[in-house]
Amino acid sequence: MPPSYFLRKPLAHLIAEAQGSEGTLHRALGPVDLVMLGIGAIIGTGIFVLTGVAAVDHAGPAVVLSFAVAGLASGLAALCYAEFATMLPISGSAYSYSYATLGELVAWIIGWDLILEYGVASAAVASGWSGYFRVMLEGVGFPIPVALAHAPGTVEGALVNLPALAILWLVTSLLVVGIRQSATANSVIVALKLVVILFVIGAGAGYVEPANWRPFAPFGWSGIMSGGAIVFFAYIGFDAVTTAAEESRRPERDMPIGILGSLAVCTLLYLAVAAVVTGMVPLDQIDKTAPLATAFRARGRDFAAGLISVGAIVGLTSVLLVLLLGQSRIFFAMSRDGLLPPLFSRVHPRFRTPHLSTLIVGGIVSLFAGFFPLELIVELVSIGTLFAFVLVSIGVVVMRRIAPEQHRAFRCPWAELDLRRGKLPWIPIASVAACSYLMASLPLPTWIRFVAWLVAGLAIYWLYGSRRSRVARAARG
Repeated sequence: MPPSYFLRKPLAHLIAEAQGSEGTLHRALGPVDLVMLGIGAIIGTGIFVLTGVAAVDHAGPAVVLSFAVAGLASGLAALCYAEFATMLPISGSAYSYSYATLGELVAWIIGWDLILEYGVASAAVASGWSGYFRVMLEGVGFPIPVALAHAPGTVEGALVNLPALAILWLVTSLLVVGIRQSATANSVIVALKLVVILFVIGAGAGYVEPANWRPFAPFGWSGIMSGGAIVFFAYIGFDAVTTAAEESRRPERDMPIGILGSLAVCTLLYLAVAAVVTGMVPLDQIDKTAPLATAFRARGRDFAAGLISVGAIVGLTSVLLVLLLGQSRIFFAMSRDGLLPPLFSRVHPRFRTPHLSTLIVGGIVSLFAGFFPLELIVELVSIGTLFAFVLVSIGVVVMRRIAPEQHRAFRCPWAELDLRRGKLPWIPIASVAACSYLMASLPLPTWIRFVAWLVAGLAIYWLYGSRRSRVARAARG
């Protein structure tokens, strides 16, 4: 393999990109905006759907522990992300961090892998949004024709999932207009979503029957861990905060607050909701598609069920906004490095957003959401995210070795590697171990699809990216 594949992008170049005047993004986000972005991305499909799936099929009432395990793995990775985000406050997230530490080929693999996290997840969330929206309209007497409400192959007579297309186009348009407007809209949506979640916890606690928690772990430890791998999908999103680092006003202060703050809030809410839902109804009566709403309906609280459905629609909208934001920023960073065509890094002269990248991402994702059933590849999102977390955790240790004097406004604790002094990077090691263990809990077909996805990405890199890489051309020059 040619040595150019292992070239690292110099730190000076990365920092200059973030500070330069031409082609940079508008710095408009503060710590509250970033926390809200993280919560907006994290709380969505996981809490409104996956709680039921993981409880019924995997962990039982011990799904609370599944959320705790997934939250712990995410927390360890979040410490590593926070160090990178303050040291390299640029768009690109794990892609840019890997480019600076592990080389161009690994960076490409991560960038391609993140498409699973952001692109595929966006399409899946849009499909879920469409389902809740359809049910809500049916409840008020305005049903959508089957042909226009489902993707082909899901139900008989389906032609296109029109609501999914519509919401993706709406969110894409909002992101093109500007990050400040998008963040404000997201903050309003997140506030409404938190009200609904707190209502579920407060109102549902009164209907909890401890007998429903027995047996607590009917599928044993393996069930808890497989449930953790499934609900890990619920935690993707905190790393989306790092993709907005180049639009943060004071990234050295704000990024750790946004990353760790949003993850802490969401983990506590997940644990509480999982405990309430599994305590309200017996395990065999939990609805895997809408566990929160049906739990209240089973208790005769139809108004509460309707309120939760509205909350789900609102919540999934904010998830879409942040995921599409993250995907367009990943493409922006890869294009700026020459690994993707230049149009992905063009910045709108007025809005200062990567408008073409945003429009292309929104268009492709809407096609998947509108015309393809995505149930079989949802697990790809979890395995892709876990793989990214593993490489970022390794990257922190490498960066400590190759750039020990580089200023770090936030330092991941216990991340030094110095065998002469008996120091080991315990937090990165624990992060790699936890994420790898969750990856191993996913089924074999998911691994096969993941490997096939990476092979396709490598083919594109060798045919296009490796020939036009700016770092490689600079090294040859």
